[in-house]
Amino acid sequence: MKLFVYHTPELTPTDRLPDCAVVIDVLRATTTIATALNAGAEAVQAFSDIDKLIAESEKLPPEKRIRAGERGGAKVDGCDLGNSPLDCTKDVVQGRRLFISTTNGTRALQRVENSPVVITAAQVNRQAAVQYLQQKQPETVWLVGSGWQGGYSLEDTACAGAIAKSILEEKGQSNPEAIGNDEVIAAIALYSQWENNLLEMFSQATHGQRLLSLNCEEDLKYCAQTDTLDILPIQTRPGFLVKN
Repeated sequence: MKLFVYHTPELTPTDRLPDCAVVIDVLRATTTIATALNAGAEAVQAFSDIDKLIAESEKLPPEKRIRAGERGGAKVDGCDLGNSPLDCTKDVVQGRRLFISTTNGTRALQRVENSPVVITAAQVNRQAAVQYLQQKQPETVWLVGSGWQGGYSLEDTACAGAIAKSILEEKGQSNPEAIGNDEVIAAIALYSQWENNLLEMFSQATHGQRLLSLNCEEDLKYCAQTDTLDILPIQTRPGFLVKN
């Protein structure tokens, strides 16, 4: 297994795809996806375009669907939810399909949707992603951060580092064949610096600051937790995620 870290979907190679793509958007799409599936959502269907989300969700009766739309950190008009994982409680999502479109995470999913395997990861389900990769041993793995509108996000790269660190520790740190690019080493270094104080890092990060300005402090606290959900969202068809 060879690991590659890409800070944003725009930085991924355009001439190939990995055997397994791991999409990461800690604040907050992939945290929300994991939380919704853990709370009993039937599936999560991701869209980069709000109009397509609305059109596709109309195919299900209202009691079987829930729409989550976010742009710039705020809820989109006409949607039931924004992008807060705290809203994805059992009484809200159980037995329903979550149709979601966010500023960054759904764009990252779209970039790698044709990979043989696509999973999503965040701090809350980091270990579930690690276990899956260790069990399946895909030849090439891309850990793809979602970033913010094409730019780098600390929290996504730190999560990539958390996953890579666990895998490399299992293999033995002196195994350079498992490191596909320098970004893997940088991501591990970033995570290692902050692993005992992720909430502080999230609060300093630009997107964390953006969410704090929207009174989303509890979201940051939730997203900064590690290994609280034993669940792995996996794509069964482009943009369609279920509990593995």
